[in-house]
Amino acid sequence: MDRRVSLKLLGCAAAVAMLGFGSSAMASDAKTMTVVVKEAGVPWFNILNQGLEEAGKEFNITTTMVGPAQADPAQQVKLIDDLIAKKVDAIGLVPLDVKVTAQAVQRARDAGIIVITQEGATQENKTWDLGLMSSQAYGEAQMKALAREMGEEGEYVVYVGTLTTTGHNQWADAAIAYQKEHYPKMKMIADRFPGADFIDQSSKVTQDVLQTYPNLRGILSMGSNGPIGAGNVLKQRHLEKKIALVGTVIPSQAEAYIKSGVIRCGFLWSPKDAGYGMVALARMVFDGKKIETGIELPKLGVAKVDDVNKVVEVNDILTIDKSTIDALIKLGL
Repeated sequence: MDRRVSLKLLGCAAAVAMLGFGSSAMASDAKTMTVVVKEAGVPWFNILNQGLEEAGKEFNITTTMVGPAQADPAQQVKLIDDLIAKKVDAIGLVPLDVKVTAQAVQRARDAGIIVITQEGATQENKTWDLGLMSSQAYGEAQMKALAREMGEEGEYVVYVGTLTTTGHNQWADAAIAYQKEHYPKMKMIADRFPGADFIDQSSKVTQDVLQTYPNLRGILSMGSNGPIGAGNVLKQRHLEKKIALVGTVIPSQAEAYIKSGVIRCGFLWSPKDAGYGMVALARMVFDGKKIETGIELPKLGVAKVDDVNKVVEVNDILTIDKSTIDALIKLGL
């Protein structure tokens, strides 16, 4: 956090120069990049778009963002094909289902288009995926918080966006594995539930879960709207002290829930940094820079590179609780 704040104080030009991009990036040929997100109008992606726009100005890339009206991987495919027809220079993608989008991504690559994914480490045919943290570390951090709030015992459930959302399910895998190894008195009482990307869906899931599992002690949500929907139900039923709610959240969206204790603890990486990093990584590819462990991405720091799986990974996990939320909101999250 301190590093990013200090860079902002130095100003964009000084920060870029410090990080090795200097004026050469600004002098590079103008490019176009459109990012296909899970769904248009979602607060998370509105913040991500801020990062796209900021980086686009710095690295001479005209950026836009598109997404389906409703979360549908088939619609993401249509949007990718449309961008191929428009001959954009780069496509960003936050995939809903990496299997559904695989052929469209390959068509983009065959057309000479760079494809940078986020939350898409297992997306076949991509140029690179940008990970803001390791899936294992992110999932384990959330399980540690849930276990603490549950007193390391009792029944819990896990929410994901969809059963095919790669990032969410990788985090869930890591969290569940950590629970089984370290907290034997805790028990996941059902397979993970989809719906964590939407407030209304997570509310409905929570209502159903409470009816089916009266001894529930914890809810862990990997999608940022899941804790909001679940929190509404817990608050309405006065269950916030009985059931621990932990998960991925946007600080500005979850402020009242965190401060009132409905959401016990939240986690996040910066969606703005994710958008910024996707554009910065695309510019490095355009400029022919070697992508290897030890490279430094603007604002995100030194990266670890998995050349086999084409993943560029930095450490950007943010913990959101009563002591940190005000500062994170001031940063625009």
